[in-house]
Amino acid sequence: MTQTPSPSADDIQGLFDRIAPVYDDFNQQLSFGLHQVWKQMAVDWSQAAAGQIGLDVCCGSGDLALLLARRLGQTGQVYGLDFAPAQLAIAQQKATQQIGLAPVQWIEGDALQLPFDDAGFDVVTMAYGLRNLIDMPQGLRELQRVLKPGGRAAVLDFHRPASAWLRQFQQWYLENVVVTAAQRFDLTAEYAYISPSLDRFPTGQQQVQLAETAGFADVTFYPVAAGLMGILVMTK
Repeated sequence: MTQTPSPSADDIQGLFDRIAPVYDDFNQQLSFGLHQVWKQMAVDWSQAAAGQIGLDVCCGSGDLALLLARRLGQTGQVYGLDFAPAQLAIAQQKATQQIGLAPVQWIEGDALQLPFDDAGFDVVTMAYGLRNLIDMPQGLRELQRVLKPGGRAAVLDFHRPASAWLRQFQQWYLENVVVTAAQRFDLTAEYAYISPSLDRFPTGQQQVQLAETAGFADVTFYPVAAGLMGILVMTK
């Protein structure tokens, strides 16, 4: 079987700009609303606390950044970074509709070259971004670089479950539910990318090894949703 070529950074950026208008609705419908629970779990495992400075990398339409901002409170500060301006525009609009949050600064930027000084953040989060980086080890090194000593990062993403029948279910769901739903909006190709991107994505244990190589001192991978999702928690 010929492996699908990995997309370029420009390909991925264009994809997330194109799907921006339906991104939130799709996430809500296709996860039965559970994506918000998983994102809250990432915030919980990050041990974010009031008054801290937080960064959400690959923030997309802002859901996780806003959950982080709620945890950090009005005495904290959050930066949400993404390279897709259409997603950032939606995030900024959503932020204006909420109160009681830490101030959020939305930044268009590259997760592989974060525009921040070393050791500037207490906590870093990421949801469904690591899998799409064209250089995952570099992305992890950047997360490690911008964290303060003792700071924590929590990364949520799809995962290949250990169970053979769950892997089969995951493949069936992606091909027959996700892609079929995307057809209604003429976005078949944009959502068909998920399955091959997951095939290339390191397993949980491999992610732990990559994070340790990137310089993190303490790394744990937590399977979520019977292993269909996972959260990588790292301490600098």
